[in-house]
Amino acid sequence: MEDIWKEPESREYPNPMEELPIAFSKDFGDYNKRRKQLLEKGLKWFRNRVNKWNRNPKIPEMSFKNLRVVFADGREFQFGDTKVKFTKPLFHGIEFSRVGWVISTVIEHEEEKLIHSSDLNGPIIEDYAEWIIRENPDILVLDGPMTYMLGYLLNKINLRRAIENAVRIVKETDAETIIYDHHLPRERHFREHTREVWEVGEKLNKSVLTAAEFLGKKPKVLEVTLKNKKRRSVQRMQMMSSFWWKNTKLS
Repeated sequence: MEDIWKEPESREYPNPMEELPIAFSKDFGDYNKRRKQLLEKGLKWFRNRVNKWNRNPKIPEMSFKNLRVVFADGREFQFGDTKVKFTKPLFHGIEFSRVGWVISTVIEHEEEKLIHSSDLNGPIIEDYAEWIIRENPDILVLDGPMTYMLGYLLNKINLRRAIENAVRIVKETDAETIIYDHHLPRERHFREHTREVWEVGEKLNKSVLTAAEFLGKKPKVLEVTLKNKKRRSVQRMQMMSSFWWKNTKLS
């Protein structure tokens, strides 16, 4: 790797919150003070990351005999009648998420448009929901909130944001198929935790479904839950039968 690294070069990186005016100006009521503290802490973390980026060597784009490797961030590519666009780096969930950034993908072919949101966790950030609505896809693959981390890495306020943003997307885009998945179906109560999203989809006669359901299958987390229920039911019946048989012999 040392043979291909580029020398470190210093670069200015603006505060990412400057590109999130909706989220930055949102009133969170009693949570405002805590949110301000978290954003200040997050900006400090980001500045430290920038210093590290500027000190470290860079991996360049590369060309080989029959292959060219490029960074897709914020770029657009044309392949025949198909256009593929990539966003700039977006937060992996909440503002200043410590797990870094992701890029979303927009694929357009003739009159159809598909968006793969990547790991936006809802999306939690309002500006990302606004971007999806402006793009107005026909098909949307949307990363849902990590409800299995509720109370740990996901608090109720950010879950509420994710639900409200997803509801807006279902209502305000022309998307007839919304695959609501990835972080979402990792615990058996994911539908209850995001009930409003499924309800508005049903009300508007839109297909809001998991990736498994899109393929005609049951989400694994629900399949395993059903199997466990059946096994526990059989175990209870066996215990009751054994208890009844012992008591009958004694009498």
